[in-house]
Amino acid sequence: MPGTRPYGGPASVKQVQVTFDCAEPERVARFWCEVLGYVVPPPPEGFATWEDFGRSRPPQFQGSSFACVDPSGVGPRLYFQRVPEGKVVKNRVHLDVRVGTGLVGEQRLAILEAECARLIALGAIRVRLLSADDHNESCIVMQDIEGNEFCLD
Repeated sequence: MPGTRPYGGPASVKQVQVTFDCAEPERVARFWCEVLGYVVPPPPEGFATWEDFGRSRPPQFQGSSFACVDPSGVGPRLYFQRVPEGKVVKNRVHLDVRVGTGLVGEQRLAILEAECARLIALGAIRVRLLSADDHNESCIVMQDIEGNEFCLD
């Protein structure tokens, strides 16, 4: 039947949040703010700064999470939560940072390489270049400051 979804009724989700498990939530959040042009949202009502808010929390929760948002309101909120275990294996989900959309060949590679250099200066690690093939354009696989994989696409 046209217009029906195979797994139930109409979708009610209007927004998503991407959550990162990490060791240092604020540090990783500020890295992604720089990568994506995101900003730190204002602190909760009644607090002048996030530091003030953090000091109001029980010691075990201080510094346990941080967030950043797209200032245009279009992109998803990114949430970073401290977890005790370190990263062990490759991410099952990753972000594609889309800097080369619509570009091909040498023009695309030049944009990807320029963005890669900018992100390395912020602490990212270049893993490898995946060259264009019959199905996909080139992209650069990278890691953020805690080793989470992402692609410059």
